[in-house]
Amino acid sequence: MVTTLNLNALPQKPGVYQYFDSNHKLLYVGKAKNLKKRVRSYFLASAKHNQRITLMLSQVSYIKTLITPSEQDALILENSLIKSLKPKYNILLRDDKTYPYIFADLSEDFPTLAITRTTKRDNIAQQDKKEKNIIYFGPFSSGARDLLEGVLESVCLVQKKSCLKGKKACLFYQMKSCLAPCEGKISKQDYAKILQNALKLLQDKKKLAKVLESKMQIFAQNFAYEEAAKMRDRISKIAQMQNGSSIDLADSSNLDVFVFVQEKTTAKKGIVMKLFVRDGRVVSSDSFLVYDLENLDGISPQILHSIYTQTLLNHYKTKTPLLPDSILLPSDFGCFEDKQKLEQVLHERMGKKIQILQPKRGKKADLITLAQKNALEILNKEEQQSLREVEVLEQIQQLLGLDEIPYRIETFDTSHHSGRECVGAMVVYENGSFKKTDFRRFHLQGSDEYSQMNEMLTRRALDFAHNPPPNLWLLDGGIAQLKLAQEILKSSGVEIGLLAISKHKLNGRAHRAKGNAQDVLHAFEGSGKSMSYKLIGSDKRLQFFQKLRDEAHRFAIAFHRKQKSKTVSQLNILGSKLSLKPAQMARLLKVFGSSQVIESLSLEQITNALRKRDSR
Repeated sequence: MVTTLNLNALPQKPGVYQYFDSNHKLLYVGKAKNLKKRVRSYFLASAKHNQRITLMLSQVSYIKTLITPSEQDALILENSLIKSLKPKYNILLRDDKTYPYIFADLSEDFPTLAITRTTKRDNIAQQDKKEKNIIYFGPFSSGARDLLEGVLESVCLVQKKSCLKGKKACLFYQMKSCLAPCEGKISKQDYAKILQNALKLLQDKKKLAKVLESKMQIFAQNFAYEEAAKMRDRISKIAQMQNGSSIDLADSSNLDVFVFVQEKTTAKKGIVMKLFVRDGRVVSSDSFLVYDLENLDGISPQILHSIYTQTLLNHYKTKTPLLPDSILLPSDFGCFEDKQKLEQVLHERMGKKIQILQPKRGKKADLITLAQKNALEILNKEEQQSLREVEVLEQIQQLLGLDEIPYRIETFDTSHHSGRECVGAMVVYENGSFKKTDFRRFHLQGSDEYSQMNEMLTRRALDFAHNPPPNLWLLDGGIAQLKLAQEILKSSGVEIGLLAISKHKLNGRAHRAKGNAQDVLHAFEGSGKSMSYKLIGSDKRLQFFQKLRDEAHRFAIAFHRKQKSKTVSQLNILGSKLSLKPAQMARLLKVFGSSQVIESLSLEQITNALRKRDSR
């Protein structure tokens, strides 16, 4: 339903409302039990709003509403629209990662340890019965892989599940990392004792670190310095993982704690802090920063409700192992208005009733205080480290006329050789560093750079519903790539900043040296007209974009070389099979494009193709 500011025409049903300005730009998305009542409350003469809301309301030209069957559906739809459309006046919470767990399936004859992010048997019948034989450890916000490999290096467990499928002892047995149950060299009972020792090391990281330190010393004494260095780095990562807490709940409570704290000095950003408590002890913690708070002249309870609602919906998006019994939130922003609706949504998603509590005293309240203190500490460190970076990003915002500071930037590049092994790469820069978990590689069909960029950007835009768009796209190219990206975003209904960077040519070749290469930046003015920026080579803004472009280039080239190596290997095998020389295979590849096509040809077709080539 679309309406201007005729508020009497709004439906009195649950749903989502959207505010738009006169340029059809989305300003805000909200949810309501009664759309008419909620929206009218914004425009009452007696309504008292802070500066941010007042400014937003002055820009509202018309309103759209979407009716939903229930309040719970409105809650979920609001969260989805905020993530995919990025309204100007909503706070966008990007952190929705699923944390890893280490598990062992005790129902197996020779269990081993592995990593998972979801319940192992989600699609198996009688799930609850079988899940009882699986033991989980976590969640781990970081270091799960190092912890797992550290344990596997310390005890002689089956290293990989695929090892049990073989009938002969493999390399792990020769390396004395496995006792070869595949050949019956160890009984189930003796193996179970070793497994119990491994599980104890998982729980006691200090003991595990001592075991690994002994192995590191052995490596060093045998002049295996590279292996010793790897072991040293692993020990360091494990040591950084939290091993219990000074707060002992003296019970087997499973709790997840969430707090939001805003920076006190400039109030431009805040932080969401998470503590994960399992069996009464804090097993891990994590946090993520929330930016673009400069318009918030003191966060109102309504905005805090929205922050916590989005945080919980993002965090509990899929069923995971070791779910908490309760979620703890601070009580200083009043009674959480979405509590009952969220509990119902979480029950439907997780298959378990999870209470949302706001303790005011006792050990649970102490956990809230602990999370808040840690959040403030992280904010103080972040403020010191990011002053220079924020200054550069603010200058970039001014240079390009962006609506917001580009804290998250996605950079795209392609790579191919004579139209073969065509690949693309996307690297992500967020909050001061490259976020490698969000890097993506693309197999591309296009034969030229323009069509390849078109394919890659289109595929990324189609994924906006699951992975929200960034603040800025940076493309390796010129005006043509810039206009292409503009059309793709327009068809997706998403508005983000756009920038292309074309390489500085030196003697006809790309010159990538930062501090000297005078690459050219291309962007759109507010009127939609394209323009170029020729910054001096020492300009920090140019060097920043060169750093992003070079990382995307490195990532794309590495993937291209991997694919090329794979193709060469396949051609060598195929050439040997067909009794053809490498030069002949190269000719066929140039004609038919891929080893898969060559393999499907008849002997007569191959002979004819080679004859035609030889007759030229």
